[in-house]
Amino acid sequence: MSQTSNLFYQSGTTRPFLDRGEGIYLIDKSGKRYLDGCSGAMVSNIGHSNPTVLAAMREQMDKATFGYRLHFQTEASEQLASLTASLMPEGLDRVFFVSGGSEAVESCIKLARQYAIVNGQESRWKVISRHPSYHGCTLGALALTGYDPLAKPFAPMMQEMPKIAAPTCYLDRDDLSDQERGLKYANLLRDEIIAQGPDTVLAFIMEPVGGAATGALVAPDSYYKRIREICDEFGILLIYDEVMTGAGRTGKFLACEHWGIKPDIISLSKGFAAGYAPLGAMVADRKIVDAVLGNGGFLHGFTYAGNPLACATGLAVVTELLEKDIISNGARMGDLIKTRLESLMDRFPFIGDVRGKGLLLAFELVSDRETMEPLDPSFNAFTRLVDLAYERELITYSRRTRGGTKGDHFMVCPPLIITEPQVDELMNKMSDSLEALAREFDLPVERAA
Repeated sequence: MSQTSNLFYQSGTTRPFLDRGEGIYLIDKSGKRYLDGCSGAMVSNIGHSNPTVLAAMREQMDKATFGYRLHFQTEASEQLASLTASLMPEGLDRVFFVSGGSEAVESCIKLARQYAIVNGQESRWKVISRHPSYHGCTLGALALTGYDPLAKPFAPMMQEMPKIAAPTCYLDRDDLSDQERGLKYANLLRDEIIAQGPDTVLAFIMEPVGGAATGALVAPDSYYKRIREICDEFGILLIYDEVMTGAGRTGKFLACEHWGIKPDIISLSKGFAAGYAPLGAMVADRKIVDAVLGNGGFLHGFTYAGNPLACATGLAVVTELLEKDIISNGARMGDLIKTRLESLMDRFPFIGDVRGKGLLLAFELVSDRETMEPLDPSFNAFTRLVDLAYERELITYSRRTRGGTKGDHFMVCPPLIITEPQVDELMNKMSDSLEALAREFDLPVERAA
C-alpha cells in the first residue's frame, strides 16, 4: 500500500503488494516468498491456490454468482448444508450461512434469544462469556469479547455481557492437580449464573481452544464436561465458537470432538472456506430451529446468506479436507511443531509456555518462567517479533495475552497441508527471529554445549 493509498485498516503499517499464493507460501510483487506461518488470521487451512477449489469456483461462476435466498434455493448451499450437518454432533443439523465469524456469532446469540422468547422465557437475555476471549467485532459479538483494547472504547454503545475468567491454568501457582483446576474454572460459570440470577441467563459462549485473545489456550479435560453439566443444570444454551477451531484446525473437524461434547449451537467460519470466499455458518440443534421457525420465523438475516459462489467454494474446501485427509496431516504436523516449539524453551528461557492442539498452537514470552511475569510492555515484543520474522520471510500472528494490555504470545498455525521439510523451514526462520529479538532486548539465550 503506497503513501497515497485511499485504503485504511487498523493502522498505517504498509506491506508489499501480494502477487500470488502457492501452497503454504505467499509471493509479493518483487518475488519474495513468504512462508504463511499463521494461515493469514488462522484462515487458509488448505493453503493457497488449491486447483480443485479454484475449478469449483469457476464452474459456479459460469452458472450464477448470486441468487437471493428469499427468491431461490441453490444446489451449492443445499449440498454444503447437508455435508456440514453430517460432520456435526448428532442433532445439530440445521445450518444458517453467513459471510464471516462475527456474523456467525451474532446469529448464534439472536437464535438463542428467540428460542427463549418462544419458550416463554423472555427474562433470559444474558450471554456469559470469558475474559480474555474473542468472538468478533460487531457490537453484539464485541459485547461477548473479553479483550479490553478492542471492547472498552465501545462499551457505552453496547450491552456488555457478564464474564468469567478464562481457564489460564498455566499461570496458576497452587497445589491443585490440572483436573482440579479445570473444575475450579468451570465452577466459576455456576457461581456467575447464580450471581446474575438463573432466570436471566440465556447462554454461555466459549472457544473450545482459545484463539488470538488467549493464544491457543486449552483447558484441562475436566473443564469441558463440567461446563456442559452446569449449562444443563440451569437450562442455558451452550454455544461453541468454532470460528477458528473448526474445519480441521485442531486435528478434528470440530474441536468439540476432542472431548465428546455436544454444544447446542456452533459458529463456523475462517477455515470453513479457507479464505477462498467470505463464508461462515451457524449450526444449531433442530429442536431450537424448529421452535423458532414455528413461531414467526427467525428474525435475522444477511444479504449474502447462502451465496451460491461462497457455498460452492465452501463445499469444495470441506470436500478437499475430507478426501485428501488433510485434517490428519494437520494433526501430525501439529504434534511435530509443538515438540519443536517446546525444544526451543531450552534455548530461549524467555519462552514461558507452549500450548495448543493440532495446528492451533502458540508460545508466550515472559521475563521469568517461574513466576510467568510478562516481558516489559515497553518492548512491544508482540509486534517486534512479527516484524523480525517478516524480514526473514515468515508471517506470524501475535496478540497481547493478559487481557490485551500486557503479555506477548505468537500463533504458530500454518496451513494444514504443511510438510516435514516445510516445518524445518518454519522453525529455522522462527529460531532466527527469536535470536534477533534476544539481541535487541538483551534477553537470555542458552548456547549449545
